[in-house]
Amino acid sequence: MKKLASGLAVAALAAAISAPILAQDKGAMSSMPGMDAMAPMAASAAGNGMGADLRDMHMNGHMRMTEPRTATLEDIDSANDLLSTLRSALAPYRNYHAALAHGFRIFMPSVPQDVYHFTNYAWSGDEYRGRFNPAHPGSLLYVKQPDGNYVLVGAMYSAPPYFTPDDLNSLVPLGIARWHEHIDICLPAGITLDDLLRGNVGQGKRDLPGMIPVAANPEALGLDRKYGVFADGRFGFTGKIHDASACQAAGGNFLPLAFGWMVHVYPFAGDDLKVAFGTAVPKPPAQ
Repeated sequence: MKKLASGLAVAALAAAISAPILAQDKGAMSSMPGMDAMAPMAASAAGNGMGADLRDMHMNGHMRMTEPRTATLEDIDSANDLLSTLRSALAPYRNYHAALAHGFRIFMPSVPQDVYHFTNYAWSGDEYRGRFNPAHPGSLLYVKQPDGNYVLVGAMYSAPPYFTPDDLNSLVPLGIARWHEHIDICLPAGITLDDLLRGNVGQGKRDLPGMIPVAANPEALGLDRKYGVFADGRFGFTGKIHDASACQAAGGNFLPLAFGWMVHVYPFAGDDLKVAFGTAVPKPPAQ
């Protein structure tokens, strides 16, 4: 059970590609013969990750979110207390080197993402065993800057997949935040969740399912090396495949539920609870 919980905690950080980074690739692609037809596929791959905007992920059918409740005064007090706790608890990690020194690990650092998860596997393992500590979030959330620096924007809490809405409400109130879980995921044959946890999306191989065929255009090799099996946008957490039959037809492995519940909190985004507990990644605070 301990091994499973640890695996779930890491899985919750699985990520792929984000649109802002892909924009650079699309600019380069425009001058390549035959690349116009590939742009829509690569654009789909760009959003195919758990580091993407949660609103987009919810709309594409791969995310299930808790139903919102009417916020009570108790919910508001609880949310403000949580923000206060996080602001204090996260202060030592504003410099991402401190997080690394404390044992946090960057999940898939080589893959472009809107937000990067730095995970403490002991803390996230506790969360997946139902042990919630608001001062010890399992993951820290950072936005990567053009100079390679990481700016701290928030934290992510996780919870077991069997938790009920009332269970989740007792941790972070549903009148303030919406917990989410990732559903109906198709991974291509030869790529498992364990591979994703290790940062392996097939970048070192050629012509795997989900890659753009190099035979059709040699320039596709650059995209395949970066995005691996998510390059053509069919597979993954925001992929075009949504059901078991289509996944099987594509030679993939279908996961009705990839892992457990999770919620992002952005304590440095101000006092507006809709922003601090929202689904959009806020602009990083000035350094």
